[in-house]
Amino acid sequence: MSVPSLQLAAVHHVAIIASDYARSKHFYVELLGLRVLAENYRAARDSWKLDLALPNGTQLELFSFPNPPPRPSRPEACGLRHLCFAVSDVEAAKAVLEAQGVAVEPVRVDEYTGKSFTFFADPDGLPLELYET
Repeated sequence: MSVPSLQLAAVHHVAIIASDYARSKHFYVELLGLRVLAENYRAARDSWKLDLALPNGTQLELFSFPNPPPRPSRPEACGLRHLCFAVSDVEAAKAVLEAQGVAVEPVRVDEYTGKSFTFFADPDGLPLELYET
């Protein structure tokens, strides 16, 4: 029986939760020179989301949350939040993973971009995301 390939295209973005948003914003924008794409305050979560771009188009999302727990845990902890892979069809990729016995969260839609995405975990519990390009 042939197993369909996920056909991962690229890393879409890396998300980081900062313990000090202003300090981290300064580091990534002023010291590393990443370009600011968008900055949004999410009042319901008391959280900032800063979208940054590398020259090749890869993005970094910088988040703040009140009193984030230390790693290791699921998203919303200090440090690396998750690794995201770009795919052309999130539903199809989700189906391929589920056919292999991987638990995948329901597909959601990004409130800012309108793009579909979902999360699953690697064998060690690292959160991974599939994001539709």
